[in-house]
Amino acid sequence: MLKPIALTLLLTCAAVAQAPNDVVPPNENLVVEGVPPITRSLVESVAPYTESRAAGFLSWHPNRREMLITTRFGDVPQIHRVAMPGGARSQLTFYPERISWASWRPVRGDGFVFSKDVGGNEFFQLFWRDAASGQTTLLTDGKSRNTGGVWTRSGKALAYESTRRTGKDTDIWWIDPSDPKSDTLLLANEGGGWAVTDISPDEKQLLLLNYQSALRSELWLLDRASGKKRRLTAEGEAISYSGAHFSADGNSMVYTSDRGSEFAHLTVRPLEGGAERVLTADIPWDVSDFALSNDGRWLAFVSNEAGVGKLHLREWASGREVSVAALPLGTVGGLGFREDGSEVAFSVSSARTASDAYSLSTSDGKLTRWTESETGGLDPQAFAEPSSIQWPSFDGRQIYGFLYRPPARFHGKRPVVINIHGGPESQFQPGFLGRNNYYLNELGVALIFPNVRGSNGFGKSYLAADDGARREDSVKDIGALLDWVATQPDLDSSRVMVTGGSYGGYMTLASMTHFNDRLRGGLDVVGISNFVTFLEKTEGYRRDLRRVEYGDERDPEMRKTLLRISPTNNVGKITKPMFIVQGKNDPRVPLAEAEQMVAALRKNGVNAWYLMAKDEGHGFGKKKNADYQFYATIRFMQDVLLKAQP
Repeated sequence: MLKPIALTLLLTCAAVAQAPNDVVPPNENLVVEGVPPITRSLVESVAPYTESRAAGFLSWHPNRREMLITTRFGDVPQIHRVAMPGGARSQLTFYPERISWASWRPVRGDGFVFSKDVGGNEFFQLFWRDAASGQTTLLTDGKSRNTGGVWTRSGKALAYESTRRTGKDTDIWWIDPSDPKSDTLLLANEGGGWAVTDISPDEKQLLLLNYQSALRSELWLLDRASGKKRRLTAEGEAISYSGAHFSADGNSMVYTSDRGSEFAHLTVRPLEGGAERVLTADIPWDVSDFALSNDGRWLAFVSNEAGVGKLHLREWASGREVSVAALPLGTVGGLGFREDGSEVAFSVSSARTASDAYSLSTSDGKLTRWTESETGGLDPQAFAEPSSIQWPSFDGRQIYGFLYRPPARFHGKRPVVINIHGGPESQFQPGFLGRNNYYLNELGVALIFPNVRGSNGFGKSYLAADDGARREDSVKDIGALLDWVATQPDLDSSRVMVTGGSYGGYMTLASMTHFNDRLRGGLDVVGISNFVTFLEKTEGYRRDLRRVEYGDERDPEMRKTLLRISPTNNVGKITKPMFIVQGKNDPRVPLAEAEQMVAALRKNGVNAWYLMAKDEGHGFGKKKNADYQFYATIRFMQDVLLKAQP
């Protein structure tokens, strides 16, 4: 008969021998600490929820009725050609890194430009792909951050932004993509918020946007021959401008502006004097996207109506609005007209449809769906649709959000996950939830996506309500949401966890320091843990832009405030389990933000799980990494949220 110690050793060895058959190890690029083993049975049971696909419109071919889209067949999204509505998606790029932007050369259509980074570092490089040979050529220096990409109407050249001169200032460059040696610096700038928005029809002038904050930006006109720029908007205005485009004749510009309004309206103004004329005064919402046809006949735009995108099509000359067929209730964006103005393309995402490419005929208003993305074999009609909710915060301000309830087969009060968006100058909109549908349909967890103060889409006063020293007012909005949850007969206020990415990661950590006794745990994805160290180490091209939002840590009084509210300096208030997720190459929220938070939590004896990807940046873009994060999140929810109150 075996002695107890020998028996224990034998059983342990047997378990180890069997474990590889039932445990799915993380891939070689993942660092995993504190996460329980992921079983093969779990992976197999959730597999359909990891296999949904999305497609997004990128660019029309100038001479044929076909488009470039982005979609994923393997690990990351790549560029595909779709030759007709419902046609096969023919893959054109094959990289281990995701590609999200591409644009055909106008007129000739002999190739397209696309951008790609490495490991999620967001130091994008531009490439030219020749259509005839399939050969790809690097256009930029391979080291700096290169963004944008605006073609001339003739397709002879493309303007873009690059940080190659200083590493932090976004300068304006000009290139003929078929001749990389033509790359020329047009304008050296100071600051990281400069962007080209359009090139005049005669190719002599460029419209530039200088973004300074969500509430303040400027429009400038650059003369290409002289290299001189002149201001088009008044200096020092607290007005947000966006998306400026030349009119078809080049004599006016169209842009969005919140001058005299809580919301951003489409506005037109002559370049040489003359008053502004608001085009969408009849719509009390932000215009979130717009496009003009090259022939000047058509204007398409999207209004963001409490998070739901509504597509509009108008004749430019008369302002007559064309009736548009109903689209799924969700998000609409990425507008682009065909060269002849006969159709406008866009992407649509909703609760029951993954993102897909559509087009709208300007002649008869006919709506055409070009792609139909898969949902892993799951019935999309079984996916929950959201309810719009509101609740009063500590100061009486109404806060907005969306609630997704699990199916009726789950009885009793349901546990809740509060998922806070990043930004903060962003907004949760009810698009496709993807993997999140598993939490609803299989775990019976209710999901709440709040748009706390500081979110856009609800007016500029709402957007500014969390700036600087008022940062924690947005955290109090989560406290008010917890109060609201406690009043709902179908929600279990004793089983609530909070999660979020980027700024939503900060909100997660801050909520845990404020409401530790009311939350089961928190999942922080690429979140800010200390505002001072974040501002000192975020990439140089964005540092000053973030100081406008959060406050300047170089000011002694503001530094005190930032340190006082930083989660690392309040970590002693957290006793519940935490899960921290981070990409090693993140240029926005550096790796150190996660590492210092994990160390502080563990020093205080908190159960802290940690997942870090060596080949990712600001969030996981590679499917194999995102899948493992999904499996680990389910384990965290099972351990922390779904168990009965201890």
